[in-house]
Amino acid sequence: MHFAPELLDQLRQARHIAVFTGAGVSAESGIPTFRDAQTGLWARFRAEDLATPEAFRRDPVTVWNWYAWRRELMRNARPNPAHDALARLERLVPRVTVITQNVDGLHARAGSSDVIELHGNIWHNLCSACGKCVMDEQLSNDTPPLCPDCGGRIRPGVVWFGEALPVAAWTRASEVLETADLFFCIGTSSLVEPAASLPRYARACGRPVIQINPEATSHDEIAQYVLRGKAGEVLPMLVAAAWPQSV
Repeated sequence: MHFAPELLDQLRQARHIAVFTGAGVSAESGIPTFRDAQTGLWARFRAEDLATPEAFRRDPVTVWNWYAWRRELMRNARPNPAHDALARLERLVPRVTVITQNVDGLHARAGSSDVIELHGNIWHNLCSACGKCVMDEQLSNDTPPLCPDCGGRIRPGVVWFGEALPVAAWTRASEVLETADLFFCIGTSSLVEPAASLPRYARACGRPVIQINPEATSHDEIAQYVLRGKAGEVLPMLVAAAWPQSV
């Protein structure tokens, strides 16, 4: 793949790179995207009907068991070359911040140290009553487990439809876009708001936007560079082209 010399120069000169990732990056590790068709016992459910506070209040057992199933799908997933390339970028640029819509924790497992999880983390457990974060070893055998402090139902530590993004994560993401030199938009369909507005905000802040995706999205029109392909193929080649001595 050919990369514009101007893009390679901007990468090498950058002091702070912001990277926004979506489900396409996780899909390359074998994790189905959230809107992929349900399978097996879950084929009759729509993900959008299970991932809501109302569904958890109405049928907490079903929602908890669905997330237990999703955890099993993710348990054996490993970081892919896209995750690894972003972690390697940290050793080449003074600062790299990853802002992700993904809840699988693979960026951190790959070695990225500055990760903002806009939609939470599926491996975290939260009390739906008091908000306490509960470790797996503290969980009771109930379905769903009960909070050891207040007895409330434990829920997955993810953001559901109808819920606001965590204030601290959203504030940090916005601040990053105001200081970063470059903004990457990788593997996201641009459908889920308000996260999907981040590339537009980056452009409004005057940041060059680099779009990496196998398919066209609405972000193509605001991107200064559009790199068509899978993140796990494009990112390693881009890093190698900018820093051939690092390979």
